[in-house]
Amino acid sequence: MTSRDLILELSRVLDSNLAKDLVCEFIELRMECQTGTLGRSSLGKFVETVVQVLQYLDMGKYDAKPSVDDYLKNIESRSPALAEDLRICCARIARSVYTLRNKRNILHKGELDPSLYDLRYAYSACQWILSEILRYAIKSDKELAGGLVEFVQIPVSPVVEDLDGRKIVYGDLTVEKELLVLLHSHYPEAVRHKDIQVSMDRRSKSAISNSLKKLWEQKLVHRTVATYKLTQEGYKAATSVIKELIL
Repeated sequence: MTSRDLILELSRVLDSNLAKDLVCEFIELRMECQTGTLGRSSLGKFVETVVQVLQYLDMGKYDAKPSVDDYLKNIESRSPALAEDLRICCARIARSVYTLRNKRNILHKGELDPSLYDLRYAYSACQWILSEILRYAIKSDKELAGGLVEFVQIPVSPVVEDLDGRKIVYGDLTVEKELLVLLHSHYPEAVRHKDIQVSMDRRSKSAISNSLKKLWEQKLVHRTVATYKLTQEGYKAATSVIKELIL
């Protein structure tokens, strides 16, 4: 199963643009969860698309800019045409994610940082929502629906793990790609050269330095005297590498 399979099957009952948006935004959430960078924007886009999906299933059309909180708050009494699983359960879970997105800062700092369990809850909730929409959409082929739901429910395997103040990047990657993923996990912060070497101590110092120089020449990283940071193009390149690892 792949994300293309999800889009194809959802497009049989949803507007094709909605199906693509829903799946692509979910994949983006998965990627951010793997790298520990889940933020407000991606959550907001996913929940907004869920509202549009519910509108489409209810009325055959959807608002380009829906009033997300108002719709989710009032759908129970306003849309009896929808199945209860979607009208009540899905709507309430989506609203809880939207509330978390609005009332909490997913990426905050402090002694007791709730960002980790905020992130885990938000992603698990989005997994449930997409799984429920798939179950509702694919009624004729239970085996197919089950396979797609299993794909959605695959646990996140971290691309980057924090261990004792260093970050370890997983995957069979070149030095350049490992650097992109590592710097992505720090973005938008710059990373000191010596900290990069600590995290990538399985690589030779010369290989790291040469690869950083190549990335700089390609304008994928910006460097100062002692630090490196992804450029916009570098961020895009790192995102592509991470997608290759998780899809």
